[in-house]
Amino acid sequence: MAARLQLSAPEVTDLSQHSELTRKLYDLDHPEIGPFGRQCLLARRLAQRGDRFVQIYCGAENTTAKKIRPNWDSHEDLPRDHGYWGAVLDSGAAASLKDLQQQGMLDDTLVICTTEFGRQPASQGGEGKGRDHNAGAFTAWLAGGIRGGVGYGATDDLGFQAVESPTYSYDLHATALHLLGIDHTRLTFYHNGIERRLTDVHGHVIKEIVA
Repeated sequence: MAARLQLSAPEVTDLSQHSELTRKLYDLDHPEIGPFGRQCLLARRLAQRGDRFVQIYCGAENTTAKKIRPNWDSHEDLPRDHGYWGAVLDSGAAASLKDLQQQGMLDDTLVICTTEFGRQPASQGGEGKGRDHNAGAFTAWLAGGIRGGVGYGATDDLGFQAVESPTYSYDLHATALHLLGIDHTRLTFYHNGIERRLTDVHGHVIKEIVA
């Protein structure tokens, strides 16, 4: 297995063969957007070759930009930092979805874009431009196997807490497993003498967004 990996990895990670159109789609030559674009293109290439799960990160120390926080955790200047990373994520994510659709892969590929928490609506820091952590409300989006253009749930007017159809990580996991053809209530793994579910004793499939 290790030998096969070593023999196949150079071909998979070689992006030089792609056309100028593909390079422009993913902004590969852009000094700041390009690194994430390469991750997105590599993810598509891995999925094309049979990888069942690919995880990539946006805003995880993958930039050389100056005076910009190298991730989304903007306690100092949210307009500056999220303005920068928003453009990076927007370019790569849009290219990924368009490319997956053109390749005929989006019908059997589930794309999840999510984070671990949101940002508080109240300001933080000396100049009031930063935002602290907020576990009570944040956004995730999915593509592939779900209804397009559908929003589910809402926060209060300040964006502080989810107040309409609150959704938890258990629900996201249950829905993802459902879209992969797995019943989350039956899938268990043996740990410390007990059969445990990946969604613990929680979680439900969000049927309102399933195609």
